[in-house]
Amino acid sequence: MSDDYSLSIRCVANTCLPTKWGKFRALGFERRADCKLETAVALIMGDVMSGTPLVRIHSECLTGDVFGSQRCDCGQQLNWAMQAIAKEGSGIVIYERQEGRGIGLMAKLKAYELQDQGFDTVEANERLGYDADLRDFVLPANVLRLFGITQIRLITNNPQKIEALEGAGIKVVQRWNCDVDPSPDAISYLLTKKTRMGHILSSV
Repeated sequence: MSDDYSLSIRCVANTCLPTKWGKFRALGFERRADCKLETAVALIMGDVMSGTPLVRIHSECLTGDVFGSQRCDCGQQLNWAMQAIAKEGSGIVIYERQEGRGIGLMAKLKAYELQDQGFDTVEANERLGYDADLRDFVLPANVLRLFGITQIRLITNNPQKIEALEGAGIKVVQRWNCDVDPSPDAISYLLTKKTRMGHILSSV
């Protein structure tokens, strides 16, 4: 196993987080890699140590998760996942600080400007000098391994996320589709994810 997947993380906070979906434990994690500090929050409901937990790994999207942007489906996916976990009675949401598929908030807004001019999300990132997706999933994989979890049911439409987790030793035994009803403003964004990035979407 690569050193990238060593348990080089630490839990820096552990508290109760009551939400409209029920009570979660909120654990804050840090990982130092390549001279930078990576952070993530794990929201845990119920007993996730027995059986195969339901897991959502969600990349931060300030515009969608907080401001309710209709340009993407991120906020809808997060809500769907938390509802699904609450209905299940247990599960984990790992919220990773990788805004704009890893390019950061300001670059993401610049990419939006380019999309306003007719470029798709992949083209916009590339014109700014970035890859289409800069994310890795080392930190959430390490969080799961820290809990002794090696098999999960994953809420995702992104096959690359499954590949990354399995490369880190986390077996995805089942994929739960997270295909929400898209806003008209999100159709072109979702079509790009489907046709250029291989996301599994039936809504577009």
